[in-house]
Amino acid sequence: MKYRLTILLTVVITILCTIPVPEVPELDDVPFFDKWVHFVMFGALAVTMYIDRRLARQGTTPLFILSAFLFPSFWGGLMELVQAYLTTCRSGEWLDFYADTFGALLGTIISYTTWKITERISVRN
Repeated sequence: MKYRLTILLTVVITILCTIPVPEVPELDDVPFFDKWVHFVMFGALAVTMYIDRRLARQGTTPLFILSAFLFPSFWGGLMELVQAYLTTCRSGEWLDFYADTFGALLGTIISYTTWKITERISVRN
């Protein structure tokens, strides 16, 4: 089955985005802590797509590179809509969506760059 890790992480992110969040007073002092969590979750989702692609021994294509950015971004937007309209314990926020999208973008850039570097190293050896 392709994209096993991606599917698993998508399910975990969905659960985390829809359950009530406990109050943690120690984290109230961290500026934009919630935004950082969104950034990391959706960046990790983009990275995981590359990991699954590598495990399947498939190369990168322009369509895959675009989908590695768009899928986490789309899912982040969907989670914000779910939080806003389908939960009573969460709220959807534009800044969360921006953090999701920026995380997906950075995860894609880092993964693509790492992929290309490792390809060059393996060609030399």
